[in-house]
Amino acid sequence: MVYNIIQPPFSLIFSEMSESELAEYFRWFLGVIPQRVDELTREVRSTTGFEDWHPDGSLASLRMLADWFVRKIETRRRSSDEENRIRASSNIAMPVPDWELTNRAFSFATDVGIYFGTALMTKYPHLHWEQSKKNRRDADYGQAMLSGFGRVSLNPVHIIVTTAYGIASGKRGPERVIELWGYWSQLAAINSR
Repeated sequence: MVYNIIQPPFSLIFSEMSESELAEYFRWFLGVIPQRVDELTREVRSTTGFEDWHPDGSLASLRMLADWFVRKIETRRRSSDEENRIRASSNIAMPVPDWELTNRAFSFATDVGIYFGTALMTKYPHLHWEQSKKNRRDADYGQAMLSGFGRVSLNPVHIIVTTAYGIASGKRGPERVIELWGYWSQLAAINSR
């Protein structure tokens, strides 16, 4: 079976999207969750050693998924135009890596992030999806967030994409997904009362 890379029918430049486009994106995101979990399940189970993976929302499923995920992170070389655009968009001088995650790695990270969010919702039913619309300058603006953690919300896709960058750079391993689970589980438990 061929893994189908996620293809959002939107630009994903959330700060430039109209209110109706944001609403349409949020509906699309919520609607695609079951399909993406199924796609992830097929891909994980097609990998030798992971044939028995079950997306049941358990910590054991996350441990196995994290082990699979670190093996699937791929990078590609950035073009000089990409590097220059990144430098130009930053207000501070910082080194820009000469590599980027591949589209496939981004898609895996998105799917793992979606599963991470649904796993948290399985364990803590008070959690719910909402769309961040407070500030167009916010990094999470327009994106699907999990709420129910008190004053903070979680963007599970963003946090797993960030983890993918850490894995690609050699600074993170599968334990990071479990650390994140522990942190957000604790916040969810405290705020479930």
